[in-house]
Amino acid sequence: MAGIDINRTTTNVINDPEISQEIWGAALEESFFMSHARRITLPGEGVKIQTITGEPTANWVAETNAKPVSTHTFGTKTITPYKLAVIEPFSDEFVRDKRALYDELVRRLPAAIAAKFDATILSTTAPGTGFDVLGSATKVSLIPGQNKTVYDQFLAVDAAIAAGGGMMDVIGLAPAGKTKVQAAVDQTGRPLFTPGVDSAAIGNILGAGVDFNKHLYVAGTAGSPGTPAIVGIAGDFSDAIYGVVEDITVEFSREATLVNGNTTINLWQNNMLAVKAECTLAFAVKSTAEFVLLTGDTPSA
Repeated sequence: MAGIDINRTTTNVINDPEISQEIWGAALEESFFMSHARRITLPGEGVKIQTITGEPTANWVAETNAKPVSTHTFGTKTITPYKLAVIEPFSDEFVRDKRALYDELVRRLPAAIAAKFDATILSTTAPGTGFDVLGSATKVSLIPGQNKTVYDQFLAVDAAIAAGGGMMDVIGLAPAGKTKVQAAVDQTGRPLFTPGVDSAAIGNILGAGVDFNKHLYVAGTAGSPGTPAIVGIAGDFSDAIYGVVEDITVEFSREATLVNGNTTINLWQNNMLAVKAECTLAFAVKSTAEFVLLTGDTPSA
């Protein structure tokens, strides 16, 4: 009889007497936005920061004429952190007999937090007020067309960020975005953005560093009109910060009662162990206009 996940009867769990220490699986990706935004430490209730919204203007003055008076203008921005968490239960037998696999799964739990953090920032739905998301940012396609090359598209991205008051310093590409960029060639068929056809590296584009991350992909939707997939992002990351109340914590319990949808799991009664990973995070940018979402193909159905 099948038990509560995760246990030794869970689908595709290998029941060999010994499991290799090398457990093959998808490579864990770190959070793209944590890697490129500036980190600050926040109090639990968040923080209100002072912003400068305008600069004074100087002007030429003729001899003996009155000098112009001009002042800065100010604003405030509230940054509020929200808790992000996940709990995964395991049977005692799974922990005992699948120790290497269990250790690997626990190691991967914090990656679920990084993935959700990035997905939230790329969406239009924040966990609450005081948390910035970029899903409504300007979109530029990486698909060439109408006499526009991929290079032309990046010029448009750079121009949009500049018009928003920023300077493009980072370009992030999901695998689908990386493919679009590496497919770009010049008139002789040579790759535009790689040192050579055998290289997977893209050093920089228009002076901005290029990084890759699987979390930057958001599937498109079919329809008329459809929505293209998001395959990357570019922007002025010197104007992006993420706030942390405390680092990701991982805790273990054998006595809690878990509610999973319509299922209630009593860990002690069912001989199970639960692992909880959580972190309290915030994200803020100076202006959404300083960021551009890079889009790819639109699903046909």
